[in-house]
Amino acid sequence: MPPVPALEQGARGYPRPMLRREAWWSLDGEWEFMLDPDAERREPQEVSFDSVILVPFAPETKKSGIGDMGLYRACWYRREATVPTHKPGDRLLLHFQAVDYQATVWINGTLAARHEGGYTPFSIDITSLVGKGASYVIVVRAFDDPLDLTKPRGKQDWQLNPHSIWYPRTTGIWQTVWQEVVPQPHIQTLRWMPFLDRWELALTAHVNGADGFTPDELTLALKLYGRGVLLVDDRYSVAASEVHRRLSLSDPGIDDFRNELLWSPESPTLLDAEISLLDRSGAVVDRVWSYAALRSFSADGDRLVLNGRPYFLRMVLDQGYWPDTGSTPPDDQAIRRDIELTKAMGFNGVRKHQKIEDPGYLYWADRLGLLVWEEMPSAYRFTEISVARLTQQWLKVMERDISHPCIVAWVPFNESWGVPNLPDIPSQRHYVQALYYLTKTLDPTRPVVGNDGWENVTTDIIGIHDYDESPARMKARYAVPMAELSSLLKWERPGGRNLAVGGGLAGEQPVVLSEIGGIALSPDPKTWGYSAARTGDELEQRYAALLEVVRNLPMLSGFCYTQLADTYQEANGLLYADRTPKVPVDRIARATRVVQRPALGEPTLLNERLRGPDEP
Repeated sequence: MPPVPALEQGARGYPRPMLRREAWWSLDGEWEFMLDPDAERREPQEVSFDSVILVPFAPETKKSGIGDMGLYRACWYRREATVPTHKPGDRLLLHFQAVDYQATVWINGTLAARHEGGYTPFSIDITSLVGKGASYVIVVRAFDDPLDLTKPRGKQDWQLNPHSIWYPRTTGIWQTVWQEVVPQPHIQTLRWMPFLDRWELALTAHVNGADGFTPDELTLALKLYGRGVLLVDDRYSVAASEVHRRLSLSDPGIDDFRNELLWSPESPTLLDAEISLLDRSGAVVDRVWSYAALRSFSADGDRLVLNGRPYFLRMVLDQGYWPDTGSTPPDDQAIRRDIELTKAMGFNGVRKHQKIEDPGYLYWADRLGLLVWEEMPSAYRFTEISVARLTQQWLKVMERDISHPCIVAWVPFNESWGVPNLPDIPSQRHYVQALYYLTKTLDPTRPVVGNDGWENVTTDIIGIHDYDESPARMKARYAVPMAELSSLLKWERPGGRNLAVGGGLAGEQPVVLSEIGGIALSPDPKTWGYSAARTGDELEQRYAALLEVVRNLPMLSGFCYTQLADTYQEANGLLYADRTPKVPVDRIARATRVVQRPALGEPTLLNERLRGPDEP
């Protein structure tokens, strides 16, 4: 197998792990900076840069060097960048991984691009703007109205000081800025989609700059490796700037051989891909590296199924914040450490809550083996503007992340945020239904959780948020046949909401308690949780008692404990904010992975259905 460019370079990993080239240049570091509280300035010449910020950390964070958590509507950035060496005809691309919320970019004083959306990347071809100079100047204006509730903002507070479950804001550049030189034409995007029932892998590739070529002039050459063995070596004509192919892999037949190629948290096998764009003579025009995986995840009746076998989800809620760097990971190793700690505590998945995470997180989840529920950050108003914004940005989120095998569920809505009157207003229910079906249309391979928590309109998985601190009450509430759940919860109503509205539960669906626990442990009286423990031993005992009940409820297909780490005023993490464990990790793991016993009166076969393949 040929060498693959390293994903890790310096403090931050390769910013686009699903499509890598050998050369890239990070523009992170010190930028000139100015806050513009009232957004008075519209052009770069109006700005007097008066401070320095460390990109990619938001100005609200300590690490940025600014540390201003006030309510300001805009800020400005400026830096000079070196033009990399490149051949005639090559294109210089400038990439922004995430700028919150509206970005305007000038290159050498010329308006180059505008972008809206705080969680998705955008790129600019700046070749003509830099000319033949050895360097160029980038100016960025980030506009982010802190009081605007119609934009997807997730956990970013609209009050001056963080309150309740909301946290400090993230303004401006908060992920890597980088540049690369690409040939023309070049491979622009890749998408992988596995179809395990047919032992196939679908590849979609888009080629930029191929418009002037005939179908026989450009060829895409693919080499796909699994565990070092060459699985595919083929070439495909580029027609209308695209390649769509179903790659038929040889089915090993015997389970032991099949399982070696399957991706799961217990065995995260990745298939490495080398993809070359060739001209008519066979010369390499462009070459990139990627990876894919053979993995299926679906709802089968009232069970969740991974790679054709029933699988019990043991998830933890992950807010994705750090004490000094906010929503930006401190570095690549911090991302990896979070995933390693999550797995060490016995979890096989995370519910990334109200945040579209740095692509580096998804890379490490792919590589180390961790399931991810990806959830769209909510807007908090239902208007034509909020509907258009969230829908457009959700499509960009899916486009960015659809190839990651770690993602096993899409969650467009949480707890009716942004659709506060679902039971009474048909248009809000139609909105949830529309986004559910649009998501299913674009990705038929994953379950969609229509509105996680309650008030299901349409969904593949029934997610329930229930912070009852009594294991006995939880057992009594959910130790019922599935057919009785909906009527039961009309009276119990976790969160004070109905489980479904408008006939949102259609027959058997898997049930996941997707928020439970929330037991706080903190010496700071200003912090809070849904309940509280006084010592680490008490936290361990209460956690173990709750998990023993949850893991033995025949109705359930999984749970999600709140939460991984303390986050600002919320002290209900299993880890402190600096990721120090509150209870020894091995003891948390024993409680998380407690071996199930058959429920009273239930046949042993049911217990076998509930076990994951990693459990005894």
